[in-house]
Amino acid sequence: MKKTYKIEVDCANCANKMEEAANKTNGVKNAVVNFMTQKMIVEFEEGYEAKKVMEEVYNACKKVESDCEIEF
Repeated sequence: MKKTYKIEVDCANCANKMEEAANKTNGVKNAVVNFMTQKMIVEFEEGYEAKKVMEEVYNACKKVESDCEIEF
């Protein structure tokens, strides 16, 4: 399953770091962060609940960019 989330991130480099953090999260098959559109597209692995995985993604991204926001 793929879902698109609105994000707030300040720079392209931070967006890349958020993408890397999201891709390392359990339950994420693939994540792409687009700085220009301020969106994150996440493809989830089978058997994982999207909301719980996104909570982990959010926590991982906050470690990279403390003032980032993800609407989920």
